[in-house]
Amino acid sequence: MKFLHTSDWHLGKTLYGRNRYTEFSAFLEWLAELIEKEEVDALLVAGDVFDTSVPGTRAQELYYRFLHKVARSTLCRHVVITSGNHDSASFLDAPKALLQVLDVHVIGSVSDRPVDEVVALRDSRGCLEAVVCAVPHLRDRDIRSVEAGESMDDKNRKLLEGIERHYREVCQAGEMLRQQENSVAPMIAMGHLFTAGGTTVDGDGVREIYVGSLAHVSRSIFPAGIDYLALGHLHVPQRVGGEEHLRYSGSPLPMGFGEALQQKQVVLVEFADNERRISEMAVPSFQHLVRISGDIEAITSRILRLKAEGSSAWLEIEYSGSDLPGNLREPFDEAVSGSMLEIRRIKNNRMAALVLQQLAEHESLDELSELDVFHRCLNAGKVSEDQRPALVQAYQEILVSLHDDEEPPGDENHS
Repeated sequence: MKFLHTSDWHLGKTLYGRNRYTEFSAFLEWLAELIEKEEVDALLVAGDVFDTSVPGTRAQELYYRFLHKVARSTLCRHVVITSGNHDSASFLDAPKALLQVLDVHVIGSVSDRPVDEVVALRDSRGCLEAVVCAVPHLRDRDIRSVEAGESMDDKNRKLLEGIERHYREVCQAGEMLRQQENSVAPMIAMGHLFTAGGTTVDGDGVREIYVGSLAHVSRSIFPAGIDYLALGHLHVPQRVGGEEHLRYSGSPLPMGFGEALQQKQVVLVEFADNERRISEMAVPSFQHLVRISGDIEAITSRILRLKAEGSSAWLEIEYSGSDLPGNLREPFDEAVSGSMLEIRRIKNNRMAALVLQQLAEHESLDELSELDVFHRCLNAGKVSEDQRPALVQAYQEILVSLHDDEEPPGDENHS
């Protein structure tokens, strides 16, 4: 049986205000063709299908059109989709009964019954082909009870215990199914979390999911007996703890300019004759992203070379010259004029450094993280050092709660 593992599509994501529907559409078209070419039996999507909890209509259209195409135009018999921290669990779950008609299994919400997160994949004769322990994104409130007066260490310990317990119970339910049917079918586990030692890149938008020192869970929380672990959340393709069968597929598109030089991939896993074969399938680049750094002369020279090559790249420019020109954008706009190049962002590193070092009162919020701003507030309020850890912990919990809000205000049709 062949599985294809992917995650972190982030349908609907923009890049500095520029929509990316052409890229998303091209990727999904390519993915459907790959599924057909490789005769994939099951597609696993490990969370962050959408970029926001209330995706626009165009993002939804891409999603449903792709699922219909896979079900009707390829040999793929099963699709299993779990939620990520960017997704609304209830939004993903809403059409699950209808999607099951297409053999698309959606697990958006955590269940009180572990067996509800076990998906039995069967062939046309009803024989068990594989067991998928489809664990969705585990939110703090799903796995940790809150008690008055508990310390930060208590919260962290209970969080890790909750994640480990949940995986153990779901995998036990999966193993029980195999035993009941006297089957040696492979057991696949899915998840959407941040494991210890995981690699990220600058500007990839990967959020911290949990608060505290145990936010990055260890490899040991995943039970033995898993034949393949399909993870999402980290955008860099990688193994967990160096183990071949424990994988992040990574995002199929670069989510920011920091990912522009990565080779994106999906993972093909084949179980045959008691063997497991894993292959990395390179995803083509559907929109060239280029980050250019230097002074005005160096940046302009690079732009003109790209222009001469007929490039249609999107550009992020980081100016690091010693001068402080009055209109930094003008020479770059002139350089791209008449080409297919697009400047998506200009960052004046020289100005930013001077402002942050010498003019703290005029700092731009764009240059500071939410936590940086909070620390500045603590400084301004002259909060003592012994009070700060608890306040920072509480503030981080608020941020996580805001990011986990499933129904934020907004226009559902906005795209």
